[in-house]
Amino acid sequence: MSDAHNEQQSLIQTPKQLIVAVAGFFLVIVIGIILLVTFVTNTHLQGAGSEQSAQAIGARIRPVADEGFTFKDANAPKVLQTGEAVYTAVCAACHGSGAAGAPKVGDSGAWGARIKQGYDTLVQHAVQGIRLMPAKGGNPDLDDVEVARAVVYMTNQSGAKFKEPDVPAPAQQAAAPAAAGAPAAAPAAAPAAATPAATAATPAAAPAAVPAAAAAPASASADTGKALFSSTCIACHGAGIAGAPKVGDKANWAPRIAQGNAVLYDHAIKGFQGKAGVMPPKGGSAAPDADVKAAVDYMVAAAK
Repeated sequence: MSDAHNEQQSLIQTPKQLIVAVAGFFLVIVIGIILLVTFVTNTHLQGAGSEQSAQAIGARIRPVADEGFTFKDANAPKVLQTGEAVYTAVCAACHGSGAAGAPKVGDSGAWGARIKQGYDTLVQHAVQGIRLMPAKGGNPDLDDVEVARAVVYMTNQSGAKFKEPDVPAPAQQAAAPAAAGAPAAAPAAAPAAATPAATAATPAAAPAAVPAAAAAPASASADTGKALFSSTCIACHGAGIAGAPKVGDKANWAPRIAQGNAVLYDHAIKGFQGKAGVMPPKGGSAAPDADVKAAVDYMVAAAK
């Protein structure tokens, strides 16, 4: 037998058959591409915001407040939070872990000496701030009653037996200004019945009233300075961090006070880099210049 009969014969034996096979291969690929493009382009595509149904339009223009926000009536009576709620939201950051020397809730040893100071002293420290603790724990929106409730909540878990403060009734709050205005009415009526001699004495008494009137802005400035110190300056000047002179340290403040208030104001407002550390402008706050000056006056007064 010849070996030619055992050889497998190829399907393409002539150049014409090769050309037809190649053309058919490319034709199949082209048809496949055309079918794929047709399928993609005929699919219903829709861009964001293109649907015009009433339901889709309503979803797009729905107020943002519907996404978990609630409206609050600014004129409505404030609903005071419980002591536990205030502690969880504000106080727990320090009193839960003992950060910055804050006594941990439940640590009767750390709270013992503080509880002996009395309820009024603890509430005053919490409302006005003390050392590294800012006023109202750093949340000025808290009501004094809410702060007092938080104090009672923490101390009662640490060995105290304080009573939670009562909320003043609205009638009592309204009566307080009325009672304050009553004494003012009597002096107002007195000039009407005054004799000519008393009327003549009025110009002589007027200068004496000027110093009393001037004392009011000074008191307001002191309160402003203390508030800014409690919220901002205390972070460094309360513990002497970064070379900042501690409040009340007369020896450390003396050479600075000797420079004069103008220099101290300039350093506090514009910032200052000394040998011991760096003071950022306005302590890193956005307080007005007048408030920064008031804070400087407050710290200077504490060191004299």
